[in-house]
Amino acid sequence: MVVNTLACIALSAMSFFLASASDPSPLQDFCVAVNDTKTTVFVNGKVCKDPKVATADDFFFSGLRVPGNTSNKVGSMVTPANVAQIPGLNTLGISLARVDYAPYGLNPPHTHPRATEILTVLEGTLYVGFVTSNPDNRLICKVLYKGDVFIFPEGLIHFQLNVGKTKAVAIAALSSQNPGVITIANAVFGSKPAISADVLTKAFQVDKNVVDYLQSQF
Repeated sequence: MVVNTLACIALSAMSFFLASASDPSPLQDFCVAVNDTKTTVFVNGKVCKDPKVATADDFFFSGLRVPGNTSNKVGSMVTPANVAQIPGLNTLGISLARVDYAPYGLNPPHTHPRATEILTVLEGTLYVGFVTSNPDNRLICKVLYKGDVFIFPEGLIHFQLNVGKTKAVAIAALSSQNPGVITIANAVFGSKPAISADVLTKAFQVDKNVVDYLQSQF
């Protein structure tokens, strides 16, 4: 009897932890974000507009119809559709992003600290993958074609590479109104102020000249 009770308590605690590990559930039909916080209190997310004055534009964004400019070093562009673009997403725990890829363009290794991602290929052929956490660091990858879907678990490093000779387009759905993004190379070699070369030479087991060169690229 005691064992069963303890098991129930453990399961309840685990359920609470899992439930609290993502965006909180909305406490009303919607909570439209406002940027003026001078006369409001801090909340987990953004403060809310009075529902009575919400309009259709609070729930609308046309930006994903426009192809992103891929004329950059990596040959890709991410166009987000999160709470910053759609105030009506506040408290709803979801967002989207459009990703455009030039031929052989790369969405470089990155993580979303607050969201799992589900990617759908609309056009082109993508080589995608993610790396599991320590100590295994196992690469799980696949080539995707138009209509294919792939999952990137929350917090894990992942990437997409256009392996076709033509442009590619994908839509990503994310399990947070503000998933965040940390591009690994930018964070490590382009931080402000810069991470000490002593740290990076030891971490990557390379000469200081290599670290200096990589930091100069970011």
